[in-house]
Amino acid sequence: MTGPALRALRRAYPEASITLMASPAGAQTAPLLPWIDDCIAWRASWQDISSGAPAKPEKERELADLLEARRFDAAFIFTSFSQSPHPPAYACYMARIPIRVGQSKEFGGRLLTHWVKPGPDEEYQVERNLHLLRAVGIPAAEGQLELAVRAEDQHSANALLAACGIAAGQPFAALAPGASCAARRYDEARFAIAAQLLAVKTGLPVVLLGSPRETGKFPALEALPGSGSSVFSLIGRTSVPEMAAVIRRSSLVIANNSGAMHIAAAFNRPMVILFSGTEVMGQFAPRTKDVRLLNRAVHCSPCRAFECPYQMECLEIAPDEVAAAAIELVEAAAAPAPFRHSRREVNVE
Repeated sequence: MTGPALRALRRAYPEASITLMASPAGAQTAPLLPWIDDCIAWRASWQDISSGAPAKPEKERELADLLEARRFDAAFIFTSFSQSPHPPAYACYMARIPIRVGQSKEFGGRLLTHWVKPGPDEEYQVERNLHLLRAVGIPAAEGQLELAVRAEDQHSANALLAACGIAAGQPFAALAPGASCAARRYDEARFAIAAQLLAVKTGLPVVLLGSPRETGKFPALEALPGSGSSVFSLIGRTSVPEMAAVIRRSSLVIANNSGAMHIAAAFNRPMVILFSGTEVMGQFAPRTKDVRLLNRAVHCSPCRAFECPYQMECLEIAPDEVAAAAIELVEAAAAPAPFRHSRREVNVE
């Protein structure tokens, strides 16, 4: 969701060297972002959600030294509504980066040279990022998500699909059951039933996607592939760019509120999203055309929680409802375009 802002920066400064600093997980998307020249993967203390972790001030000094050695002219700090720009701004201040741009409701002293007042908390995250640039005079009008797949990653993805018996140009559905926290994940046993229903009723192969760390975490789903099955698992077998290449080729994506959802949006794929009550939909939900967001209204939403203390009532959705939403999108894509009369009239005698 930072991509449109990176694209705007590149257009504004075509000769600049643009470096993205992101978490190790976020840095895996760097090959998909054609607007950057380099990427620094850093596990920053201000993103560490673990409790009781020992303080390591030497790591903060190491980061400041690393940034100072790169002699950056400016730092643009992109945050969500709940994140403070001031810790990374302090690292940039210690690194002697002269221009430090961020948005915050709170005053942070001289840490930000350009303190931008944010919009409402409910603002779409892409728009929030673009607002930061507009506030300092950088044109940033286009908010559509966009990713670029390298030829080598598409080739690897094509080979993986071919090994599943999916030929070039053959329609298939991609199902990504993962998400960054348990409170965003639809029940995997229900996902398994939905995958089977979709495969049986449409004849579409279903390809399961997930990161290497998710290998073995979805036993009900990973038990589906087998003799005669049209469900295939690539969980743990792709990099993030290769997963993006698989999604780009897919006819349909089924996922949670996750990275897979945003990748599908960047390629304008039809999708069914199991969107839990952890977040406000308007902040992160896809804004593409063919999207079905499945959710149950609950009193505790948005909880922002990593673990649900209840019974995940916000995703109390039957597998056949998931399959029905997917089948509706498949049928809509297969329907012929409506006939339109030409404005030109031809008289036949």
